Order: sequence, then structure tokens, then C-alpha cells
Amino acid sequence: MSPAMTTPVALTIAGSDSSGGAGIQADLKTFAALGVYGASVITALTAQNTRGVTGIHAVPAGFVTEQIDAVFSDLEIGAVKIGMVAQAASIDAIAAALSRWAPRHVVLDPVMVATSGDRLLATEAVDALRTRLMPLAAVITPNLPEAAALLDAPAAASEAEIESQGRRLLALGCRAVLIKGGHGEGAESTDYLVTAETAIALAAPRVATRNTHGTGCSLSSAIAAGLARGEDLEAAVRNAKAWISAAIAAADRFSVGHGHGPIHHFHKFY
Repeated sequence: MSPAMTTPVALTIAGSDSSGGAGIQADLKTFAALGVYGASVITALTAQNTRGVTGIHAVPAGFVTEQIDAVFSDLEIGAVKIGMVAQAASIDAIAAALSRWAPRHVVLDPVMVATSGDRLLATEAVDALRTRLMPLAAVITPNLPEAAALLDAPAAASEAEIESQGRRLLALGCRAVLIKGGHGEGAESTDYLVTAETAIALAAPRVATRNTHGTGCSLSSAIAAGLARGEDLEAAVRNAKAWISAAIAAADRFSVGHGHGPIHHFHKFY
């Protein structure tokens, strides 16, 4: 028998989306589409579809810890993506467990509000996310409203304001910030990767589609997949941006649900 090839593995710590377009389900689809084996830790169950979220059932923090320990004690995790954490107790559990296991790469998507507008993070948990999870992150991936919420500031309206907010977020302890421009305006959707050394603008044509459910989850997971494969941060972000842009552009091949439908994770294959 020939030796088995080394398989890159990424872990998603996030909530479950019963409609399959976002959360854990989108993350695992993203990992698979990009050639990475995906493991998962579920922080919350949601009752949701393309129209909105009708219920959230948080997983007890102790069981979040059990899931993380089970995965890390057996699998070689190349990168971790953190999405919906739901409550402060889960944030404390995740921070403590990751501090013990010390993964090389953590991608934090500070999920606060769903595409439908439904809140996914308790207001009182925002400070815990800032102080406990952000210092563990190789990169955080807020959109414009999330970046503003993390800083208790108005949403940035210019490139200079976006870069300024990125540097203020760096001061909270993360090593890089990707501020996503999907909520902006204009013919291009521009994301800004801000590090201590530089700020890089990553532009792509803005796609006119309602099918954007799971975009943020999938982009952060694509970055984690790249890091798990051994790419450096800039390459992982650039490749993830190209992949997510193609997934959005192909989204209208689907007709799923009656609200904000999913992107096409497997656009390269069908």
C-alpha cells in the first residue's frame, strides 16, 4: 500500500444553519470545495431559512469545550475558523480551549447579524468577543457594520476611514484585519486587508444578486482553508476573495428558498 497523503484539516467553530446556506454547513462546503478536510464544533442550533432566523438554541458551554477537546486530541488541525458564538459563556469556553491547544492559525468572523437582519450574538457578549477571542486571531473578518460595532463607532464611509478602523481593531490584539466591503456601494466590492505593516485593497466586480446567504461565513472559511494548506495570510485572503467572488457570481444558477438564497460553493464542479 502506498502511504496516505497528508490531508490539510480545518476546524469550524460556529452555529448550525438548518437551511444549509450559512454557518457550519457553509463552512464545511467551503472546506470541501477547496480540498480541505473539515471538522466542526457547534455552538448553537438555529431554526432559519433564506427568509430569516426564527429560533436560536445555544449549546451549553461545557459541551462546546468537550467538542473542541475531542477534535484537537485526535486531528491535526491546520487552521480554525470561528463564526457564530451566540453567548459570552461560549466565548469563554472557546478562548480557554484554544489557549490550551494553541492552533497556529485562527480566523475570527465576528458574526453579529445574519444576512436577513436577525441578531446572532447577544449584545452583552460583544465585549467578551473583543477581549477574549480577538487577541487569539491571526485575522478577523468584519464587514463594515461589524467593524463599526466592535469599535462603538459609525460605519466607515471612505478608504481612509476603513484603514483607520482597521488599525484601531489591530490595537485590540488581532494580527490582521480584513474589513469586507460588501455593504458598501459602487461598481466594485472592495475588501481591505490591514496589518501592522500595510493596507491592501482587494477589489472585485459587485454582483447584482439576492443570493448572498452565507457569504461572510464562506469567505472566512476559505481563508482558513488556505492557511490550513500552508498559504501565507495575504495569499490565503487573495485566493479566498477570488473564490467567493466566483461563488457569488454563480449563485443565480440555484433557485433555493424564497429570500436570500445561498451562494454556489461548488461552482467549479457543476
